[in-house]
Amino acid sequence: MMNCKADPTIETIGQWESYEISFEAANAYENPYTGVDMYALFTDETGITHKRPAFWDGDKVWKIRFAPPEANRTYSWETFANVQDPGLVGKNGTLFSSPYRGNNRLIQKGFLTVSEGKRNIIHRDGSPFLLVGDTPWALPFRGTVESVGIYAKDRQKKGFNATLLMTVQPDQEAEGPDSRTEDYGFGRGFHDLKDGHLNELNPGYFQLLDKLLGILHDHEIVPVLQPVFQGFGWKGKNVLGNKAVPEEYVRYTKYLLARYGAMPVMYLVSADGHGKEPGIKETGEMLLEWDAYGQPRGIHYNPFDEAPPSGYTGDPDRFPKHGNKSYQAEEWLDFQWCQTGHGGEHILHKVEKMYHNTPTKAAANGEPTYERIGNPDKATGWWQGHEAWSQWTSGGTMGVVYGAAGLWNWKLRTEEPGFDAWSTTNASWEEATAFEGSKFPGLFGKSLEGYDITDIELSNQGNDRQKVLQKGDSLYVAYLPEGGKLQLGGVRKDLPVVFLDPKTGERKDQGNSSEEETKSYDLPQGEPWVVIIGEKSATP
Repeated sequence: MMNCKADPTIETIGQWESYEISFEAANAYENPYTGVDMYALFTDETGITHKRPAFWDGDKVWKIRFAPPEANRTYSWETFANVQDPGLVGKNGTLFSSPYRGNNRLIQKGFLTVSEGKRNIIHRDGSPFLLVGDTPWALPFRGTVESVGIYAKDRQKKGFNATLLMTVQPDQEAEGPDSRTEDYGFGRGFHDLKDGHLNELNPGYFQLLDKLLGILHDHEIVPVLQPVFQGFGWKGKNVLGNKAVPEEYVRYTKYLLARYGAMPVMYLVSADGHGKEPGIKETGEMLLEWDAYGQPRGIHYNPFDEAPPSGYTGDPDRFPKHGNKSYQAEEWLDFQWCQTGHGGEHILHKVEKMYHNTPTKAAANGEPTYERIGNPDKATGWWQGHEAWSQWTSGGTMGVVYGAAGLWNWKLRTEEPGFDAWSTTNASWEEATAFEGSKFPGLFGKSLEGYDITDIELSNQGNDRQKVLQKGDSLYVAYLPEGGKLQLGGVRKDLPVVFLDPKTGERKDQGNSSEEETKSYDLPQGEPWVVIIGEKSATP
């Protein structure tokens, strides 16, 4: 991130790199976070204008971050605010964007957006972004620079490219020291969250979060930002997200947009709920209006899409049927993520149903059973690999998500107390990064690198024993959990055929496809196999 003072001299910044401008208010405000609404307009020589909100960074300091979406453009900027403050209003300057010369692929390829067919996320240069997500949910309020560095290095090496994050600890009744190294401890993003509000923002918390998200970004991992959880939360101690004051929820999400929206991110507008909690629609509409880059916005649901939890006799409005399709027709909504719960089952019908919902939204299973959650033998090892390939080829074509007990809640040590037994395991966050199953989602992503999977579709050639995705007549991907015979018709001649071992990533070239009307492929029985037919066309 480049930093400059607010003056009219020309600065040069690489395309898609974050450019930060600092301002000092002339006046004092009782609550700068809630009382001042500031933004800037960046206009290039062609007349295209981008609007970026400012964020309060403590004392009398406000900042604006902007990433030029085009190279070789001159951008003139000017600031505006809802207060008459000579330190904040009417400031202006100029910057020039040069081609990016670094090595970070997230910047090289451009920020994220939705594909033309609405089924996938792509970079602004058109290359695919196949989601391989991890769930260190509690990282923002428990992680340190050192620990997040260790985590990010491991996840990048394994092939993860996104992390789902609770941006603040959401439980009103969670207790513990303001510490990231002590049992029960956690950082506080808002001093009044415990009282049911989001008005007393702690700038120091977000200054550290800048560093943590910067580490993820440096390791080419996209933060998926969730404002305040709607479901279980961190410890299930009365989450605020399902009853937050809508105005406060919208304001906080706009703060996240201002602070982190000039880097590659995605937004989980609602998480682990039914999607229609207070403020969700208003927040989605705000992001649609204010996000200059239009980065992906979505909803992550609880597993109770058709019925409340078994044995639940409370308020029926707490678990309404949502069908994983709240706000399906809204322009601000880009993706829908179901949840299959933590019972150790491979549940595939949800993503298939979501795939067929209209209008089309990108779909995935955002929460399969976490490895070793509540039981050291649950959902371990290859279970996670089978889950990834099965969900993707059943209609969750946006990508896959993985989770591990001990990691999702960011346990500081193996035996840290204070977590419900069902939600954890005998492992710290660092020990959990080494769970065997964590290697398979990354192998899934690596195996598909270079193929243009954007807007790939369910094929009518699949069945219960073998799942097939197809992109016209140029790409076929079939998953056979037990191997055996695969029959495909209509395959174009001279496409490369590969048999892939999804447990190891080993590829066995089978030559090119023939012009037979129906082609049979025989694979060893009793082991999982993937068949890929098609040219590699996209740059990894």
